[in-house]
Amino acid sequence: MRYWRAFPALLALATGCAIPLEDETPADDGMSTRESSITWEPCTDTARLLRDIRPGAPGSEPGGRVRGEDGLFFTADDGVYGRELWVSSGTGGAGTFLVKDIRPGLDSAEPNELTVVGSKVFFTADDGVHGRELWVSDGTAPGTRLVKDIHASPMELGPSGLVEFNGRVYFAADDGVNGRELWVSDGTAAGTFMLENLNPGGVNSSPRRMTRTPDAFYFVANVGFHVRLWRSVGVPGATPVFEAVEDNVVFSMTPVGSGRVFFLVDNDEGEASLWVTRGTMASTRELRFFHGVYPHDLTALNGKLYFSAGRGRSGLEGEPEGEELWVSDGTTRGTRLLKDIHPGPGDSRPGSLKVLNRRLFFAADDGVRGRELWVSDGTTGGTHLFKELEPGTPGSSPTELTPIQDTLFFSAETSGKGSEAWVSDGTPGGTRALTELRPGPTGSSPSGFIRSGWDVFFSADDGVHGRELWALPFRPEDRCGPVR
Repeated sequence: MRYWRAFPALLALATGCAIPLEDETPADDGMSTRESSITWEPCTDTARLLRDIRPGAPGSEPGGRVRGEDGLFFTADDGVYGRELWVSSGTGGAGTFLVKDIRPGLDSAEPNELTVVGSKVFFTADDGVHGRELWVSDGTAPGTRLVKDIHASPMELGPSGLVEFNGRVYFAADDGVNGRELWVSDGTAAGTFMLENLNPGGVNSSPRRMTRTPDAFYFVANVGFHVRLWRSVGVPGATPVFEAVEDNVVFSMTPVGSGRVFFLVDNDEGEASLWVTRGTMASTRELRFFHGVYPHDLTALNGKLYFSAGRGRSGLEGEPEGEELWVSDGTTRGTRLLKDIHPGPGDSRPGSLKVLNRRLFFAADDGVRGRELWVSDGTTGGTHLFKELEPGTPGSSPTELTPIQDTLFFSAETSGKGSEAWVSDGTPGGTRALTELRPGPTGSSPSGFIRSGWDVFFSADDGVHGRELWALPFRPEDRCGPVR
């Protein structure tokens, strides 16, 4: 029995309307598509330790967190059963517990690539008998099972690259006959089969870097001596949209707006070009080559792509402005430097780019105030320091920026407190630190913020329990009740 099953009903009763447990954030603008306009807020500034899963300083090191239909799924090592699948109902409900000891005893099943599909979570795991294979769980021990023993050899690499699309999970797997190809599963053995044999004859095409859009998913796979970027709508007949010789690397596919996908190509030189496609070979074109370090943090906002680029490295020429904030509208002319935040050749190194309410938040160093929190409305004039959290040149070094509903969660480091959790409602005045979990200069280093139900979960180390799972009550306004 799933003891936290009544959670959605409680939420509906409290608010008087249906609210999805999962944030629906389109790739192009970061705005919620929820029909309701309910404002959510933290109910308190003090997070709670949900359970000391592995007593003592080592901690259980929670990982792989995903929102399930009725709770947060994650992996943890309690020191008794090894790393296995766990679930938590947060600050309310039944609590935090082991779902199933998939690989009995101290040895770990090492669940990986947790992927939610409807009311179930798919993942790969090694039960010690079948090797690494595809598993599925509904949150109960009886409902956690091997989907199919795809490859008879327990030494095989196992499925990888799981992505949800139209209610099924797609992934790469090798059945020992056809090589590593594209597979699909509905959670049953009969409904788990090879979808595409892109490189026939038992030669691997090795599908990888699965990236979904609202109407398709993209992946990279090899055919012969070429590497290709493919588009699939979930049925046989994937179409290539880009092709290059096999020593090229295609990566960082990022959907933007309606039907466009930006991506990077490294032609085996350790540097990358920015490309864009509308889903056909004819519509795919190169936008710009970048010397030096790869462009990174590709992020969609208002139909454009924003990213960090321009830093050179030893012996290689970068951009004259150094590493700064760039923008692309999908045209060569429209791919340009947005703002030289650190004037001159110095690097501001924008990072952790995230969208909240049609604005881009990120960390950057202007050379004067250290690495701090910045914001942009997509224009040069509208790109500026958001708030100086730690006065002086060291800066607060914001990381883990995570927009949830209308609140930005992040980690920042300040004098005497170390790295702790912060929240912002999108205004400097509404940006504040949460209660220290590890008092003193070391900090608890919170990471992996994610909402499930009425809580925002994250991992942190309070210096006593090791790195464990914490949660902050986070609910529609006026519904926080006695937790304040």
